[in-house]
Amino acid sequence: MRAAIIGAGAMGITLAHALAREGVAVDVFERGAEIGGLVARAVLDDGTAVDRFYHAILPGDRHVLDLCAEHGLGDGVRFGETRTGVYRQGRLYPLNTVLDLLRFPPLPPLDRLRLGATVLVAQGVRDWRRLEDVPVEEWLTRYSGRRAVDVLWGAMLRARFDGGFADTPATYIWSRLVRVQSARSGAAQREGAGYLPGGYGALVEAMAQRVRGAGGEIHLQSPVLEIVTEGDRAVGVRTASGVSLHDAVVATVPLPALCPILPDAAAGYVHALRQVEHLDIICPLLVLDRPLSGYWTLYIAAEDVPFTGIIETTSYVDPAWVGGHHLVYLPKYVRPGSPWHALSDEEIGAVWFEHLQRMFPDFRREWVHEYHVHRAYHVEPLHGMHGNPAIPSIRTPIRRLYLAAAAQIYPALTNMESVTRHACEVARTVHADLVGHVLPAGDPRVGGTVAAEVERA
Repeated sequence: MRAAIIGAGAMGITLAHALAREGVAVDVFERGAEIGGLVARAVLDDGTAVDRFYHAILPGDRHVLDLCAEHGLGDGVRFGETRTGVYRQGRLYPLNTVLDLLRFPPLPPLDRLRLGATVLVAQGVRDWRRLEDVPVEEWLTRYSGRRAVDVLWGAMLRARFDGGFADTPATYIWSRLVRVQSARSGAAQREGAGYLPGGYGALVEAMAQRVRGAGGEIHLQSPVLEIVTEGDRAVGVRTASGVSLHDAVVATVPLPALCPILPDAAAGYVHALRQVEHLDIICPLLVLDRPLSGYWTLYIAAEDVPFTGIIETTSYVDPAWVGGHHLVYLPKYVRPGSPWHALSDEEIGAVWFEHLQRMFPDFRREWVHEYHVHRAYHVEPLHGMHGNPAIPSIRTPIRRLYLAAAAQIYPALTNMESVTRHACEVARTVHADLVGHVLPAGDPRVGGTVAAEVERA
């Protein structure tokens, strides 16, 4: 049994690892020059490897922690206490515990109580499907009150969704509140997060080594030009090197990147996939010689600040693990076609530094030893009300073609925990189909024009 996997991001490599563990030989085809996708690392001027984008392991991320242990990395995970806050009208406010919510000065006492109660209500939700039909603003207004939405939630949501969030269901905020709560433990509800030295890239590399050791191959700088079919069945992929035949093909790339390589016969399926919208991300990374805020995550509740938040990973990651540097990520989620995409890295930096100076009057440009801007496209699927558009299934209308995409991860948030869990679920589906319907050698359905083309190549 041999499977082709399109994409060598965290999803693709985890899927390849899971299939290889079950005895399926895999060929992973990656457009870029390295594996990892969003969890790939950047190398600083002094050779230190750091995450391109911000990531964290929460105490409840059992699947990721189990994968780390399986690959001998578990003892390396280090947990530290974190602090979360919000920026509003020139001030920073802590939001670490329910008590912080109850002391939140921008709201009167009764609204603070309602704000804290909202967190508790989210923890008590058992049937999240009932939230699919409730707009997130309506749900937050019901429990937190109108003033809390105007002062806090509305600005944060507009920053997160690049302006509009009217069609966003309450499942979004429910998932986020539950995820944040999983970082808290103990009677004092202290917040904590973990870091794997070398970042998630180290875990992806370890899984890739297992794939290669099991006879799998990872083909870099090998974009798939076409998913090859015969009749209603996928039989392989075409790259610049020619066509290779496989018993199954699994696409792990974002849906907008998948649509152009699907066969013409899948026009209806392509139309359905194109209905799923995604957000892009522009994420400057500041490499500082000192801390900036002391907060791990600083949410922005200010309409005039362009970035979505401030994530200072070295507030809980020992700077010694990242070359003694202090790392600050300043992400902005944007819609495709956003005018921000047209700005150069230098232009982005000029705007970002101007606002940092206003937010932190003591901030000096000389603190910044390095400045990098990382961009990624189609990273965050947007799920609308009533589960619409429909979430695509793992099995596609083309037999033996499978889909493993972030758009299928719902209502959970897209993070390493949910991505690796989903990849393993897809691997189980693919393996079950292959075991139950393995085509014998010489089966006529893998012959014909495709086999002839392979021979010519």
